[in-house]
Amino acid sequence: MKEQKEIVSVIDDLIQTLKDGQEGFKQAAEGVKAPQLKSLFNEYSSQRSQFATELQSQARSLGRSQPEESGSAAGALHRTWINLKSAITSGDDHAILAECERGEDSAVGEYEKAMEDNLSSPLRDIVSRQYSEVKSAHDRIRTLRDAIK
Repeated sequence: MKEQKEIVSVIDDLIQTLKDGQEGFKQAAEGVKAPQLKSLFNEYSSQRSQFATELQSQARSLGRSQPEESGSAAGALHRTWINLKSAITSGDDHAILAECERGEDSAVGEYEKAMEDNLSSPLRDIVSRQYSEVKSAHDRIRTLRDAIK
């Protein structure tokens, strides 16, 4: 079993990932033309916010008085969403979907890394459920990207 400090660090990493995704999807929603993509990206942005809130609550229950509240401005995850800005500027829905998929690749990886840690219940159950939904979003975005080619 990991020490509490290490578990909180895992949670903080996931929160940063979720906050990055929340902002990335918000920007993507503003940049796409197709109304159904706007709706989908807004839904994913909201979902990531809810997931982050859920993990912040878990961090507090583990004694973290100030859980992570922002994305990773200097971190690698932020860089995966950076190219989204240029895709949005071009107004190309396919390019925006491709950049969202890249961002989601990182999110899936972060969740897989967290699930390799020996987290105890209920945190393990929460991370597992969130991972399933993040992976589903990734796969849906990839399918939509492929359909627009």
